[in-house]
Order: sequence, then C-alpha cells, then structure tokens
Amino acid sequence: MLVTRPEPGAAETARRLRDLGWQPVLAPALVLAPCPMSATAAQALLLTSRAAARGLTPGPKLPAALPVLTVGEATAAEARGRGFTDVTAAEGDAVALASLATRRLDPARGALLLAVGQGYGRDLAALLRQGGFRVRRRIAYAARPATTLPGPAIAALGRPGDIAYALFTSPRSAECAMSLLRGAGLAGTAAGLVACAISARVAATLAPLPWRAIRVALRPDQNALLDLLGPAPARPERGGTE
Repeated sequence: MLVTRPEPGAAETARRLRDLGWQPVLAPALVLAPCPMSATAAQALLLTSRAAARGLTPGPKLPAALPVLTVGEATAAEARGRGFTDVTAAEGDAVALASLATRRLDPARGALLLAVGQGYGRDLAALLRQGGFRVRRRIAYAARPATTLPGPAIAALGRPGDIAYALFTSPRSAECAMSLLRGAGLAGTAAGLVACAISARVAATLAPLPWRAIRVALRPDQNALLDLLGPAPARPERGGTE
C-alpha cells in the first residue's frame, strides 16, 4: 500500500493500515513546515486542515473560547487538542465549511480568520466573500513538493506485484506524487495499481496516468478512504507441507 500523504499524517495512516493487515510503504509527496502566523481579531477561526491547526494555540488574539469551524472531524479533534473549546466540524470539504459558516455566523459581527497552507484556501475565501463575509486569510504552514521518492518506495514499486494500491488525499499531493513517479521512471507502474482517492477532485487529478482503476471515497475523510480497502486479504503460507 503506497501512502502519499505528508507527514505527520502519513504515520497515522500507516498505523491504521497495519491494523487492517496491510503493509504500508510511505512516499509523502509533500513536505509540510509550520509558518509563524500573525493572528488578528475575528469573530471565528476557520481551519481547512489538521496541518493548519497544528501551528495554533489559544492566546490573547485567539482566545480558547473563540468559535472554530473546521473542514472535518479530524481537524476538529486537532483544534480541541490544541486547547480550543468551541469547535464545530463541517462534512469534509471547502463547500461544506463555507455552508457551515453561512449557517452559524453573521457577516455583520466581524471578519473571519482563515488559517490555511501556502497556496491553499483561495476558493474557500471567495465562497465566503460571496456570502458577505470579510475574510482575513493567513498562512499557517508551507507545503513544498518532495524532491524524490524514498528508497523503499522505489524498490517496492520496481518489484511487480509488491504494491497493489496507492492512497491519495489531496489534489496537490496527487500531482506531486505523479511527478515523482515520472521522475523516477516509474510512471508505468500505475497500470498495476488501484488508486484510491479521497474525493472526486483528487480522482480527476489522477487521470493523466493509466491506473489499473481509480476508486473514490464516499466521503472526503480518511475513514471513508480506508473503507475502499477493508481488511487485507490473507497472505498464502509459504514453505512446508503437512
């Protein structure tokens, strides 16, 4: 199972896969790094990912009781773990988060603070502004493409049949993963892999390579992504007879 999710999320996904009996092979397509974020007064904080939440802690400009709206439950759990107490999760994507903000918040009560990764969140900010909100978009982390596939991933991909599935959790990481495969001369291995995408948008990003199949999660979250797999099939026993 090839895992292209960035760290530290890749390690979490790997643990989940091992619990299901799969053998994960880590190949993070992006490298995340926190950025100092200048907080500003706002009626609510919006978080689009766990990576955005990881760099934040309550303080004078981000009080613990500040309403926090997150893209999904995993990000909500991260925000609660950081000390925020009024946290509500949307149903997994930017459209759902914008809808939640429209239902829960009032444009007349002040600006929204949107914490995102570098290069992310513009579409969400546009949706919120269309709803009459003032949006202060701030960069909480940077995501740069990995420069190469890890050695164990290259070796496993080079052995036909060693890897059967590849997991993809965002359009950008999918693009970067395909670039890494091409750079390693391994783009042809896609024909032997089932690509599992967390959303239809990610699945569309994967279209340029000839995957054996592309499966799309029913919901844009990790649980639904892993539901595409289920428990690993039992491995045949090797050696010896009775």
